[in-house]
Amino acid sequence: MTATVSVVQLHVRYEGDDDPDKCSARKLARFDLAELHRATRSTPPGIVLNPFAEQALSPADTPDLGSGARWTRLVALDCSWETAEREAFDLEGIHRSLPFLVAANPVNYGTPFELNTVEAFAGALCILGEREQAEEILSKFTWGHTFLELNEEPLRRYAECTDSSEVVAVQDDYLADE
Repeated sequence: MTATVSVVQLHVRYEGDDDPDKCSARKLARFDLAELHRATRSTPPGIVLNPFAEQALSPADTPDLGSGARWTRLVALDCSWETAEREAFDLEGIHRSLPFLVAANPVNYGTPFELNTVEAFAGALCILGEREQAEEILSKFTWGHTFLELNEEPLRRYAECTDSSEVVAVQDDYLADE
């Protein structure tokens, strides 16, 4: 059996202000699927998954992996909401928010927009056309497959969009039903 090669590098600006036993970012790092960074200046630039960003992530943000473009990285914040608001804007890169997705993790199960770090990465990877890598990182969690099952339709629809405005229109369909 051959190991799956990660296409998009995953980096986490890690604050360490949560329960280490429940931290999905730390678990990804233990499996060498993500790299943790304790300081903003040591966090490399990339597509920053910023819940406060004005533009939604879309397939238009897909890295051009053939050219060695610098956006071959996804950067997530693993910290409290208060810290996120302060830290997010200091990270270098293009800032994008994730559209409507529902959490499957045991802490926030069924809650929209309350994703943990691995769910944020997996959602972003699916939107960017890297579903296999999303499945790989979620496979380390007993509930990981549930995230993809709960969000199957929106993830498919977001991945079919061409730009952020289309992603927002799809998201609006889901929010209208809430």
